[in-house]
Parts: sequence; C-alpha cells; structure tokens
Amino acid sequence: MFTEREIHLDTSAFPKKAVIYENPDIPPKACLLYFHGGGLLYGTKKDLPSLHLELLTSAGYLIVSYDYPLAPAAKLETIVADVEASIRHYTEQPSLYYRKPLPYFLWGRSAGAYLCLLAAAKNAFPTPPKGILSFYGYGFLCDDWFCTPSPYYCTLPEVPSSCLDAIKDEIITEGDLNTRYSLYVYARQSGQWKSLIYEGRDKTFYLDYSLRTCDRLPCPLFCAHSTGDTDVPYAEFLELCRKYRAQRFVVSRSLHDFDRDESDPAARKLLESTISFMEQSLQ
Repeated sequence: MFTEREIHLDTSAFPKKAVIYENPDIPPKACLLYFHGGGLLYGTKKDLPSLHLELLTSAGYLIVSYDYPLAPAAKLETIVADVEASIRHYTEQPSLYYRKPLPYFLWGRSAGAYLCLLAAAKNAFPTPPKGILSFYGYGFLCDDWFCTPSPYYCTLPEVPSSCLDAIKDEIITEGDLNTRYSLYVYARQSGQWKSLIYEGRDKTFYLDYSLRTCDRLPCPLFCAHSTGDTDVPYAEFLELCRKYRAQRFVVSRSLHDFDRDESDPAARKLLESTISFMEQSLQ
C-alpha cells in the first residue's frame, strides 16, 4: 500500500507543489520525477492511476509528481524553465524528498514526456537521470501534425474560439479536465495549438523547443505508444525511437493514453516493462 504527502516548492514566483508517493514497507532504490499530460493546457499532478502508483512503489520506486505552469498564460519558455527548476530542486535538495539521495528517472505522459525529453536534451543537470520514461510522448519531430487541424479532433463537436475568453491571464498550475479540455480540443481542431503554447519565430521554436537538433540524450530512453494513437501520430513515436534507439513498448489500440484503463492487460504489461527497463538502467 502506498502513502502520499505534499510538499511546497519555492522554485517559482507562483504557488507550486509536488506530491510524493511511496511504499513505507519497501526501501526505494530510485525516484521517478513525474510530469503529467494535458497538451500543456490542462492536467494535474494527481492524474496517475492507482495501478501505476501501487505497482511502481511496490517495486521500490519513490514517485514525485510535480505541478508546472500551464499555457496559454505561460508559454513554453516559462514552462520548460519551471520543469528544469523542479528537476534541479530534487538533485540539489534530495533530503526534502527522502532521507538519503536516490538516483532518479524522468517520467512523463504525453506533454509531460515531451517536457522530460526537452529538459534532458539540454543536458543541464550535474547529476543526469538514469533514464527517461516516455509514455506516448513527442518531440515535434514530424511536420504538420501539431500545427494543422487534427483529423481526430475534427470529428468531435466543434469548440468555438470564444472558449479562450473564459481563460484568465494569471498563471495556474492545475487545469481541471471539465473546464479546460475544451481549450485543447479547440487548439487541435483549429490547428492553433502551437500558437497557444509558444510565441516567437518558427526557427527558434524548432531550435529550442523541439528535439530536431538534439542528436543524443544523456541516458537511455523507454518509449510506449499505441499504433492507433488519436492524438500523437505513431510516426512521431517511430522517429523518436529511431533517433535515440529507444526501448519500445507498442500496443494495438486506437487510444492515446491507453494505460488509463486499469483493467486493460496492456496497462499492467506496460508497467512491468517499465520496471524491467529501470532495473536494467540501475545496474
């Protein structure tokens, strides 16, 4: 059985927290620094299914799930800098998380995986991670899919641009699915997603906020994806794996976050493969 506790972080100008999950009966061998998904527009640090928390903490892994600022009030420059600050906070003040320093992995789902990959690509941490866990992540490696209308989202009821009027200007670190998901649907239907998360020249976007110019990561990479992903194209996954020689986990599903269904055997198999990858990386 896992326990959880929250800590307040002083790494930003806005209120930010992290939640720590652990199994008190099993001494942890490493820590997972987790960043949630939500297209950078919505989501919460408490989105991990109980199955993930139970299996991973029982396998001897401490999990730290972080807040980070959300677009459109925060743009990529602010978001990425905040994620990097969270990672540095762990490496510089490990005693706030556990009684002794632990090696760490970066773990993200969807947009969170993108943020982990981007932070690692800069190789800016004195103590590098032991590995990166990308669950249906991306690096903006393939053209067009993120800046043109999404075929899948265009099958959903149309969300008007007036949804933007309900979004306040102040930075928030948690975006409720019930109130903010429509913002993401609008972004993908209209092809305006990039403009909501980034302001600046296209050249700078591809240089600083994609993985196109990064030929090597500082640690091994584990990538999971479904062949019929409705959100991030399978081609993006293939290019990510090819570029970094990632260990792959593939399922045949027409879903994006296929592991959200805890009753699906694929979710448990994914976690078992994840644990195996981490065990190998710690040797």
